[in-house]
Amino acid sequence: MNTSPPYTAEQATDRFAQRVAARLSDGASDLPYDISERLRAARMQALARRKKPVAIVRHAPVLVHAGHSAALGGGNGGMRWWQSLLSAVPIMALLAGLVVVNLDLDEAGALEVAEVDAALLADDLPPAAYSDPGFVQFLKSGGAQDH
Repeated sequence: MNTSPPYTAEQATDRFAQRVAARLSDGASDLPYDISERLRAARMQALARRKKPVAIVRHAPVLVHAGHSAALGGGNGGMRWWQSLLSAVPIMALLAGLVVVNLDLDEAGALEVAEVDAALLADDLPPAAYSDPGFVQFLKSGGAQDH
């Protein structure tokens, strides 16, 4: 029956590495100087190249109101449905603003076109005169000023 406490994989790896290091250190005193220096240099390279521990991703703390002050809390890891809904409110306000601006610009463009149409219809010349190439040449030559 095994009475040893259960270890995680990381703990088991650490224990194995410690046993190997102890075993290697036992015979290191008997080695010649050049070999021990090469081993020391290899150890330094191995330490420089070892994998860095992976950072655990954690949720950002939550702002907790406490009386007249605010403090950061640990958060519950997941947001409630109403918090998700409230976080969408600024996006919906932005979209509504864009729609209003678009409608306003469309109305302003329609008013400009209506003004031009009204000026053409109220003028003494018929609208077909503006598309006549001879009339355009007449305006360019300054003939309208002579009469």
